[in-house]
Amino acid sequence: MSKPRYAEAVKLVISIFSAGIKNLNESIEVLMVQFGKPDFISTRMPFDYTDYYEREMGQSLIRRLVSFELLVRPESLPDIKCLANQIEDQCSEGGQRRINIDPGYISPAHLILATGKGYTHRPYLRNGIYADLTLLFSDKTFRSLPWTYPDYAGSQMIGLLNRIREKYLLDLKMMDNGLVIA
Repeated sequence: MSKPRYAEAVKLVISIFSAGIKNLNESIEVLMVQFGKPDFISTRMPFDYTDYYEREMGQSLIRRLVSFELLVRPESLPDIKCLANQIEDQCSEGGQRRINIDPGYISPAHLILATGKGYTHRPYLRNGIYADLTLLFSDKTFRSLPWTYPDYAGSQMIGLLNRIREKYLLDLKMMDNGLVIA
């Protein structure tokens, strides 16, 4: 019989994109109030996106990937996604989003993103939020799956996520030594 135990803390990662740098910076500041100091913020990242985002948010979208020093509990993901939705709503103009905030987490085995859209590979969590198994970690790198969004399957994104995972594993070791409190 298996003995239930709590999952270890995970590394919060948030992808944010917008046509305006002001919205990006303001959203990162709000997230810092909630989750503390970032330990990684990417520079401008090109990414594949559908014209759906362009119609809603404008052209020349800018993406930033952010991770935070403090680790979080994986079961907090629905709360984090609901907060992200609130920030998106506050930044909207005329019923149109001006920013997109996609939170997720890195564990030793995978990248999970939060979404409000259910599908076969997205188990329901709570509060209308589903977990999207986006990438698996295998053979020393993240690997895409048949349903992985193209921008998460790209080599630049995977390289960044691998680096964030390395930092996360160091954070876990420090926690085991009593040096970091999450």
